[in-house]
Amino acid sequence: MGLIKRLYYKSLTDEALVDLIKNQEAEAFSELYMRYAHLVIGVCMKYLKNKMLAEDLTMQVFEKIQHKLITHSVSNFKSWLYMVTKNECFMYLRSIKSYNETADFTTLTNEDEEDDPVLKDIKYNLLEQHLNDLKEEQRECLVRFYIMNESYVEISDALKISIKQVKSALQNGKRNLKINLEKNSIFIENNNDED
Repeated sequence: MGLIKRLYYKSLTDEALVDLIKNQEAEAFSELYMRYAHLVIGVCMKYLKNKMLAEDLTMQVFEKIQHKLITHSVSNFKSWLYMVTKNECFMYLRSIKSYNETADFTTLTNEDEEDDPVLKDIKYNLLEQHLNDLKEEQRECLVRFYIMNESYVEISDALKISIKQVKSALQNGKRNLKINLEKNSIFIENNNDED
């Protein structure tokens, strides 16, 4: 790629690059890789604690998103990439069962969390993991509504679904997330002695 073309791609926003990727422009994808490979490796290192594994997973993430960007509508590339990366890390950790066997999460309480920031991080990681277990539409709606503070109309426009579908996805997503979290009993008090 020539210097002028490289400077041109460098000057574009993430969203403009995503549009070019939809038109099969490989150089646009290369620019996104240059911008965000360090972010993806950093997130992978945070969860996997292994540099070689983080580098391998980074390549997998970028392979996956190259195809997804052609078919998916992405309004905020950086936050979307962050979510995809965390999802890939959790799927990897889930595949090596020792991740879930390293601690007994059912005994954590709110008091423990206040005293130990590591336990707090474990709870948030498990919340993210269960969020990623939801159907894509439910997860997207929950993230956009509760984390990105988007309105029903903004979510409807971004996901190309009706406002009624947004409300339904939020309601079903919250219910399914609650059920999954209660199965692990990590976010509820342990009042049930009859298991």
